[in-house]
Formats: sequence, C-alpha cells, structure tokens
Amino acid sequence: MKKSTANGGYTPKNVGSTPNGMSEQDESERLSADLALFLSDPNLQSALADGSLDLSSYSSTINSELSTLERECVALHRQAAPDIRVLREEMDVCDSILAGLHEMLLGFQADLSGLSGDIRQLQEQSRSLAVQVDNRRDAEEGLRLFLERIVVPPNLAHVICRGEVDELFLECVKDLEEKYAYVQITEQNLDDPDCSDPRLVSSSGIPPASTVAGREMVEHLFKLRLQAVDRTRAYFLKVMKQLRKPKTHVRMIQSHALLKYEYLVDFLLVASPTIHAEIKDVYVESMSKTLYTLFRTYHKQLLLLDMRLATRVDLIAVEEAALRDTFSTKVNMRKRGDAFVLGDRAKVLDGAITAGNGDNAAAVVASTPINAHLSLMNGDKYSYEIIFRSIMSHLIDAATNEYVFGRQFFKEYGQDDCWHSIFGKTLSLILEQLENYLFNCHDAIAILLMIKLTHYYKRTVKARRIDKVMEPFLGRVTNLFWPRLKMVMDAHLRSIRGANANKVGGGDIHAHLVSRRYAEFTCSILLILNRGRKAAIESNANGLSNNTLGKGEKNSHRGSAGDMLVNDLDVMVEEMVLLLKRLSDVHLTNKKRIIFMINNLDSIITIFKERRVSGRELTRFSELLVQQRELFVEEELLQTFSKMIAFVQQTEAHMSGISAPRGARGVAAPADVVNPEVVENLVHEFASNWKSGIEQINRNVLSYFSNFRNGMEILKQVLTQLLLYYTRFQDVIRKVWRGKPPSFCKDLVSTSVILAEIKKHALSI
Repeated sequence: MKKSTANGGYTPKNVGSTPNGMSEQDESERLSADLALFLSDPNLQSALADGSLDLSSYSSTINSELSTLERECVALHRQAAPDIRVLREEMDVCDSILAGLHEMLLGFQADLSGLSGDIRQLQEQSRSLAVQVDNRRDAEEGLRLFLERIVVPPNLAHVICRGEVDELFLECVKDLEEKYAYVQITEQNLDDPDCSDPRLVSSSGIPPASTVAGREMVEHLFKLRLQAVDRTRAYFLKVMKQLRKPKTHVRMIQSHALLKYEYLVDFLLVASPTIHAEIKDVYVESMSKTLYTLFRTYHKQLLLLDMRLATRVDLIAVEEAALRDTFSTKVNMRKRGDAFVLGDRAKVLDGAITAGNGDNAAAVVASTPINAHLSLMNGDKYSYEIIFRSIMSHLIDAATNEYVFGRQFFKEYGQDDCWHSIFGKTLSLILEQLENYLFNCHDAIAILLMIKLTHYYKRTVKARRIDKVMEPFLGRVTNLFWPRLKMVMDAHLRSIRGANANKVGGGDIHAHLVSRRYAEFTCSILLILNRGRKAAIESNANGLSNNTLGKGEKNSHRGSAGDMLVNDLDVMVEEMVLLLKRLSDVHLTNKKRIIFMINNLDSIITIFKERRVSGRELTRFSELLVQQRELFVEEELLQTFSKMIAFVQQTEAHMSGISAPRGARGVAAPADVVNPEVVENLVHEFASNWKSGIEQINRNVLSYFSNFRNGMEILKQVLTQLLLYYTRFQDVIRKVWRGKPPSFCKDLVSTSVILAEIKKHALSI
C-alpha cells in the first residue's frame, strides 16, 4: 500500500502499472514480497484458512485507522511550528558564522604556503652544514689517529729512559714498537699480513713513511728503541744473575720475573737479535750450572740416607758363618735390612715410600720426594729405589718446567737446542752417579723396582709430551739396569750351583735358611713383575714379562730383557731342587732325606701362598712335595708294619701272576704260597701292636715336621695308607680261604675300629 498526500487516504497499488520506470518483473517481485509480509501475520493466516476474513471490510478498517493517524500527525506538526521557525533562524546564523570562518581559513592557508618555502630553504642550509661538520670531524679523527700513532708522549719516553722495568715499562715498549712499525709502512709492505693499517685509513691514503711527520719521527723512535733494548738487556742480565745464587727459588723467578715479561724477549728478537742471543746464552749457562749443582748436592745428601740392604755376600746360598751374629753361634734369620723380602718396598710403585729410622717400625710417608735436610736431621734411612725415585721425580719435573719455559719464553717450537744445552751436563751427571752406584749394587729387588719406575717415567714423559727429549735418557737408564740385574741374578745362580752342606750347613732335618731365602727372593721378583697387572699386557722391547699366569700361559717376550729374567727364574727353580737333593744327601737314612725335602719344599710353598704368588714355580714345588709325601708314607709304615706290608705286596704280586679259570670270581692261592702260620702271626701281631703303632706314627710326624698344617696332612695320609694296607691284607685272607675261614680270623681288627681311632687322632690334632 502507498500513502497519498492529496486527500490523506490510502489507495491500493495498481498492479499493472510501472511507476518510476519500474519493469513488470520488478513490480511482480514487490507484490510477492508484500503478499509474503501480509501472510506472515498468524491471525490473517488463520482467518484465510477458515474463510472468515472479509477483505473489503478489512481494507476499510485499515483506511480509517490510517486517516486517524494522519490527522494526529498534522496536529502535532502545527503545535511544533513555532519551535521549527526558531530553529530555522538559528541555522541561518550558524551559516553566516561558518562562512566567516571559511574566509579566515583561506587567509591562513595563503600565509602557510609562504612559510613552507622558508622552511625548505632552512632545511637545505642545515643539510649543507651537517655535511661540512661531518667532513671536519672525519678529518679531525684521521689526523688524531695519525698523530697518536707517530707522536711519542712525554711520559712514555720518561718510563722507557728512566722508569723501572715493570708492567708500565712493558706497556710502553709495546706502544713504542707499534709506533715504530707504523712509521715504517711503505707502499711495498702494504700487502704484508702484519701491516697494522693496510688501507692507510689513519694517514689519508698516504704511506706513513712518505709523510713529513713520519720521516721526522723515525729517527726519534729508533733512538728510543735502542734505549729500550739497553734497559731490557740490563734487566734480564740482573735477573739471570740471581739464578746462579744458592738457595734460589728458580720457578718463582721464572714465573714472576721472566715469563711475566716474555714480550720483551720477542722485542729483543726483532729489535736486536744479537742481544737476544746473548740473553739466551746467559740463561742457558746459568740454568745449566744451577741444575748441575742442585742435583749433584741432592744426590750426595741422599746417599747419606741409603740403608744398603744388600752386600756382596747377600746371596741365596751363602756360607753359614756369614749369617751368624757376632756374639752367638745361632743363625740370625731376621736380620734387619733383609735383601730378599719385598715387604713394603713395593709401595714405591704405588706412590708411597717407606722410611726406616733405626730399629723403629717402618713408617709410610707421603709420595713426595725426600726432603734431604729434614731426613738427615731425623736420621731416616731409605732403600735406594726410593732415593732413585726422588731424584727422577725432581728431574722430570725440572725437565718439564724447562721444556715448557723454553717454548714459552724463547719461542722454541720444533727445536730443543736450549733444553739440551741446559740439561746436557745434568743428565750426564745422573747417569754417572747411577752407574757408580750400580757398580757395587747387589740388591736385585731394588734394581727391578727401579726398572719398573723407569717404565712408569717413560709413560709420564709421554703424557707430558716431553718424550722427545727425555726418552733417550730413560732408555740409557734402562740399559744400565738390565745388565746389572743380570749380573746379580747370575751371582745368585752361581751361589746355588756351588752350594753344598759344607758351605751352607745341612745337618738338620727342618727347613734350611736357603729355602726361605730362595722363596722370599722369587716371590719378591714375581710380585714386582706383576705389580699393577690384572691381565696380560703387551710390553715394549724392554718390557717385563707376566710370570704368574697359569701353566702354559706365559706372555711371549722373545728377545726381551724381561724374558731373560724369567728364564733365570726357571733355571733357578731346577738349581734349587738339585741343591735340596745335595743337602739331603748329608743324612744317613733315606727317611731323614725325605723328611728334609718335605720340610724345605713345604717352607717354600708356604711362603709362596703367604705372598699370594702362583705360577709354574709353585706348581713345580707342589708336585715334588706330593712325591716326597708318598715316599715318606711308605717309609713311616715300613718302620712299624713292615712284615704285613711286605706280605701283602708279595702275595698280591704272586696271586696276580696266576691265571684265573673261566667263570671264577677270585683266585685262591695255593698252600705253598701262603703259610697259615705266617698269616696267623701277622694277624696276632697287628691286633696287639696297631694302636701303639698309630701313636708312634703320630709322635714321629709331630716331631719331624715343624709346620703344623703340613704335619696334619701327612699324618692323615699315613693313617689312610695304613688302613688301605690292612684292608688289602684282609682281602688276601678272604681270597685264600674262601670256603672256610681259619680260626685266627676272629682276631682280625675291624676296619671301622681302625677308622675310629684314626678320626680320634685327627680330632685331637
């Protein structure tokens, strides 16, 4: 529906018309929209649905309502007409004011357009001034850099000419050297990597040597440079003079007075190579004399602490008279300083040493080198391997220090002329001192410990990366040790080969001192060889062999010095067995000879087990001990039960020669072989004497063998063999009289009774 302004009413739209040029399609769409809006009313929908809606009456109602609303709006408009008139007047006033503001703003715009031109002119002037200021600043900075690099400040010249040689002097020399290098720059050395200004930034593209200021300053800088060289030479000569003074702390001087100014050495090398060579020669000469004097004095003092454990007569098989005390006829088996017992001496390989003072107990001290003055005051004594370790520790520390110092101070990379010149005399001195000591050294344990220490020091110098200079020296030290060790081992072997009862004594059936010495010596050698080894390790050409592996598991060191020592030990085993046999021949009866062998073999094996040493040596002596025990069992039983044993052996031998008929379970001896009277006598004799015989065996064993455990094992073995012989005796009787046992069988002693008696003796032990 559309409102009509002519009569204030409403008329329906003409569907067929096309007002405002609207097409029929658009009019149809509007009609469809109006119908949809009309039908959206639920009341109309319900009325249309039931047919109760009268469209004509409904249209009349709508038109009346619209007319009422129109009249009301017109009345309201008439009431507001005065207010609308006032509002129109106010709007006219505002239009006039806005027009005045518009004209004013146009005037302002014209003025601002004139000011923008002035501002653009000022901006152009400002940019021009900024460029001029930047150019002046760049020129000033370049001139400042150039002047700073060539002009010598007064304080720099004063410090170099008259100041003390300290950190400030060092910094001044660095500045001077930089200035001198700068003024030497020419066009030819611009491509030099060491050129400080290859692009000539600070000299505006002109080489400093070509400038007037540069040519003028070269002469002044050169003179000041000569003054710095002279002051540096005087300082180093003064410091190196202090190195030659006694009781001087060399490392402190090197650290605080030399290395601190290592740049001055580089300065001398560039500024004056002759002075640099002079300083180097003076240092080498000073340190060479200082180290030579220090090690010569230190070794001389340490020799006063040497306890000399072994002498020429300290051999395994030594004459008995050499072992007796001055006021006694008994052999002293526990003399202090025994050269055959390792004891705590092996701790020198673990970083601990043992100091002995008089007859007091050994004390374990720190692994640091020996303080000679303090030890002399306390009266301490040390074995020579500890003295050797102290000397070598100091030597390697000093060698490491000088090697590092030479490379850092004199920049000796790739050449070690300085080090060899410093240590040449000292190394020769140590080799000479060691050779002189080894000439009268008869302590094989000390020599072997020093060999192990030398191998340790070889690994140490390699870890410190000084093996290039120290490896030849340590090789010469090793070459001194092995021949001397071979001589000492040969002396021990000769003493064993040449020993007999007249020299070493052998009248007693108990363990001989030679056996204990041999066992202690061999255990000491083997323990040192295997010190620090838990598995087989390949060694170098002079390596040591692992000799405590199981039988047949020896490491292969063909042609090495270690093999030589192991071979000497193998030979010594057999020579020791032959010596024990020679000493046993002194005894008149075979039984005493066997007892002597058992006691000595058991003494050797006991020491091996106490020292926890195993190997071929222990296996060899254990086999010999088993053989000797079997021989002793037979000898001991023959002394008391010889008739019964002889009867059993002879009868069994005869019965074994008779062929048994097919299907027979046993062989019956003929009557001419077994004499019933002899058997009856044997039965009665054994029944009456077996207890006293066992007691006698018990007493004999306890008196023959000093080792309680060894005696107990032998007693058990003897009594077990006795029970076995008696069992065989009963078997012979049962085989001979299978049908009807003779009457004397009731006198046979039951094996259970004998076994009970054996157990009683075993428990009593």
